Amino acid sequence: MTAAVPLVELVRGGLREGVHFGSAVLLEADGSVRWSAGSVSAPMYPRSTAKPAQALAMLRAGLELPDDADLALAAASHNGEPEHTSRAAGILRANGLAEDALRCPADLPLHEPTRAERISDGTGERRLAMNCSGKHAAMLATCVQRGWSTADYLDPAHPLQRGVRDTIAELSGDEIDRTTVDGCGAPLFAITLTGLARLFRSLVTGDGRRVADAMRAHPWLVGGTGREDTELMRAVPGLLSKAGAEGVLALALPDGRAVAAKISDGAARARLPIAVGALRALGVERGALAGLAEEPLLGGGEPVGTVRLVPGALD
Repeated sequence: MTAAVPLVELVRGGLREGVHFGSAVLLEADGSVRWSAGSVSAPMYPRSTAKPAQALAMLRAGLELPDDADLALAAASHNGEPEHTSRAAGILRANGLAEDALRCPADLPLHEPTRAERISDGTGERRLAMNCSGKHAAMLATCVQRGWSTADYLDPAHPLQRGVRDTIAELSGDEIDRTTVDGCGAPLFAITLTGLARLFRSLVTGDGRRVADAMRAHPWLVGGTGREDTELMRAVPGLLSKAGAEGVLALALPDGRAVAAKISDGAARARLPIAVGALRALGVERGALAGLAEEPLLGGGEPVGTVRLVPGALD
């Protein structure tokens, strides 16, 4: 294991104001490591980048959904915009369940205008508005369709979660020896960054392709208005993108080239510059990524600097 390296810098008025350190790995289409730096072989928590593998585990268990838009929502960290919550509610309703069956925490939408509306109209926090509600609704649907208990569907010993663990271990190629609880209450299995990149490569080249195809066909459902996964998948044809909490990111191109990264301090703002830089390093045309690479830093409401990839960081 090596130390994290500088990946993203904050430049204000021509002066470097701060640096985000992290680790990253890029895989070639054949699965070989093209480039890596930092702690890519140490256990880490993939957070929401595990959602596509969780969705695949549900399909393997026999989950049936009306269409692949619902499957995209099952792999989403959505904004909680009206279509997100109504679609999650529809998954529950189709399986004879109501919102109170969800075991994810109640939350306000991530989408600021929707959030403000929910506060203004007194709706407040709801389980359906939580960004993982699509995943939880699909987990419950899987249990109903398999005849499994629903009250304990988040128990790591539940057959659903054992299937998730097995799927993540298989796709990542890692042995899982550490389990905790994610922010939404679901079991979270530690793998390596290299394993995460292998997992995403498997999603676009193996039987996980149905999940990948659903996400790529419905990028807005995966995130929502203004979200990085949505914007990246819209910008690059065939790209699979999924971000996770604490600065985790995973990407895969249709031919199996893949990326996984983790920002040491967990800063979400560092993910997009790394994603764009990694895709450029893998040969994606700059034009497709125009406008995504750098986030402005404001001073007095006006741009005075930028959050950008450290020059040469992924060389």
